[in-house]
Amino acid sequence: MEPTKFDFAYLKMAKEWANLSYCKRKQVGALIVKDRMIISDGYNGTPSGFENCCEDENGNTQWYVLHAEANAILKLARSTQSAKDATLYLTLSPCKECSKLILQAGIKKIVYIDDYSDNDGIDFLRNHGIETLKIPI
Repeated sequence: MEPTKFDFAYLKMAKEWANLSYCKRKQVGALIVKDRMIISDGYNGTPSGFENCCEDENGNTQWYVLHAEANAILKLARSTQSAKDATLYLTLSPCKECSKLILQAGIKKIVYIDDYSDNDGIDFLRNHGIETLKIPI
C-alpha cells in the first residue's frame, strides 16, 4: 500500500510528540488516529507521579518506563473513544509486549518510521492481520 499525505503528516506529528519525552536514550512518539481524527497520543516515559528519569546510572532504560504506544492505548482506555479499526502512527515499530496491546485494542493498521531492535512485534502483528507500513522519513 502506498503512503498518503496524511500518513506523512501524522508521522511528522508523532516525531514532534516524541520530543516531549524525558528519556535520553530514545525518544518515541505515538498517535492513534480514527476517521482522520487524533483520538489519543503518547510518548515514552515514566508513569504519572514518578520522577521523569527514564535511565539508570548506566544509561539503561528503567523497567517501569512505558512505551509511547502503551501510553497512547492506556490514555484511550480512560476516554470514551475506542481504538477499534484505528491507525497507530509511531516513530519506532512496536516491541513484542506492545504488539499484544495493539492487537487487543483493535487497531487495524500501524505506520512507523524506524525499526525496533527486533522485528518480533511487527511480525506478530502482520501474522495476525494487522496492516503495517514503514515510511522512513
